Amino acid sequence: MKTNAVRILEANKISHSTLEYESSEEELDAVTVAQKINAEPEQVFKTLVTRNEKSEIIVFVIPGNFELNLKKAARASSSKSIEMIKVKELQPLTGYIRGGCSPIGMKKQFPTFIDETAQLHDNIYCSAGIRGMQLNLNPSDLTKVIDATFADLI
Repeated sequence: MKTNAVRILEANKISHSTLEYESSEEELDAVTVAQKINAEPEQVFKTLVTRNEKSEIIVFVIPGNFELNLKKAARASSSKSIEMIKVKELQPLTGYIRGGCSPIGMKKQFPTFIDETAQLHDNIYCSAGIRGMQLNLNPSDLTKVIDATFADLI
């Protein structure tokens, strides 16, 4: 199955692979996904969509076994404050649902920051844009395809 994220990677000739796994509404967190795909939780990155004080949408991609540090996120994005969007806003804003939100192929290209620890790995995992599928790709390639910046976020 090809998702928009996979199509974008292919169109940009970015080396990647996909992994499919059984998914359920109760098992959407990145640590559970890591167990299902036999990966280290710090290599499975989750995509978090936030809003700053100017109502601008900013995306953060962090290791699944960590929480986003809102102060560091605000500093990285030159914002005064950052807050998570409501789950009901996710699909209208990004085109993705909770548990299947990829940093690649959102409805609009939002400013995106990837936790700097991604650079410690040859490859990381992130959602392919649907529940039950992960992308495996080089973190530098990910930053190029979505015009993201590495930052200290956790």
